[in-house]
Amino acid sequence: MSITIPANISVEQTSKSRIQDVNFNSLQFGTVFTDHMFCCDFKDGKWQDARIVPFGPMTISPAAKVFHYGQAVFEGMKAYKDENGGVFMFRPDENFRRINKSSKRLAIPEFPEDLFFGALHRMLEMDKDWIKPGLGNSLYIRPFAIATQVGVSASAANEYRFYIILSPAQAYYTGEVKVVFSEHYSRAADGGVGFAKAAGNYGAQFYPTNLAKEKGFNQVIWTDSHTHEYLEEAGTMNIFFRIDDTLLTAPTSDRILDGVTRKSLLKLADYLGINAEVKRVRVDEIKQAHREGRLMEIFGAGTAAVISPISAFSHGDETFDLPVLEDSYASMFKQKLMDIQYNRSEDPFNWRHQVC
Repeated sequence: MSITIPANISVEQTSKSRIQDVNFNSLQFGTVFTDHMFCCDFKDGKWQDARIVPFGPMTISPAAKVFHYGQAVFEGMKAYKDENGGVFMFRPDENFRRINKSSKRLAIPEFPEDLFFGALHRMLEMDKDWIKPGLGNSLYIRPFAIATQVGVSASAANEYRFYIILSPAQAYYTGEVKVVFSEHYSRAADGGVGFAKAAGNYGAQFYPTNLAKEKGFNQVIWTDSHTHEYLEEAGTMNIFFRIDDTLLTAPTSDRILDGVTRKSLLKLADYLGINAEVKRVRVDEIKQAHREGRLMEIFGAGTAAVISPISAFSHGDETFDLPVLEDSYASMFKQKLMDIQYNRSEDPFNWRHQVC
């Protein structure tokens, strides 16, 4: 991917970096941000006034439509630094396509590719000192678009703002991850926006997730909205199940996010000769496999979490503990994926994209 920084992106550098005030050994995910951010406005039918400016608060009317009708989409990406100081992104073209797919579903104008990658490259070059080398360290990239038109009439806005902000990151989950199989609440319905990274998808998950946390669990694995018989995805991750030596994961649909890490793992499995089936996965199938001693592992896959092994799941009045494996698929996949991301191995799929 050849990148040219568009001439119409203006740049205002911060007068004083905040990096010396950050403890990079104790980062809480998504709470610390780098020195700069990118903004671009959609007005009069076109994207304009593209600019990189010092990170800081924004001024927006309380009547902006994003607050009233939820026109907001986002993406999650990461940049990595290898041992020689090189900066890389992982499959950024997939994230670019997906945010525009999400935008289209929410009637938000699609964002131009040259502005997206040009701004992202320039920002990563400017704030590359915030990216620390070493496995587990990364720079989380959050592009998002919101409706800024003032007015509370129930219609799509005609003005929007696109942002990119950057946050140094370490592990998303630490320790054991325990999940609940949902029996009542659903993440998305047929014909809805489950496939999109729409802000409202996540806001609606928080209440049932809090109920699970009150019982000592970290996440909910959502089931289909019709029968609650089929497992779909978790709040922040796609989900994989290993029965014997076969991987199972739900097919994408208009309810399930087409995760970049998910599709990368499926490609890796095929490359490594591991049997992986994309099919609807029944709750009863997983419970029965556990009772027969054939359920070897469950793990989540996502940009923020990378791969998170599940130590136990709950359904009904039962809790099912999973075995601790020394040779788990989760640890093997995570190692191979991170070796590609951090430029520690060959990249047979051409997923790694060098920035600088």
